[in-house]
Amino acid sequence: MGISIYELAVLLVLFGFIIGICALVSVLRSEFTGYNKLIWLLVVLLVPVIGSLLYFFMGRKQRIQKG
Repeated sequence: MGISIYELAVLLVLFGFIIGICALVSVLRSEFTGYNKLIWLLVVLLVPVIGSLLYFFMGRKQRIQKG
């Protein structure tokens, strides 16, 4: 009973995929100063899971606030 290693691996891969897509969409829809958008895109694409987590914890604060 419980969760097998295979099921855990599938859940982790799905989590990584979903968080990567969410980070890419967020970066593309946001405004940044200078080359920050390009840098975050490269980080999220080249190091998907860690880059996405870094973006959500650090990069979202760098966005230009509208209004």
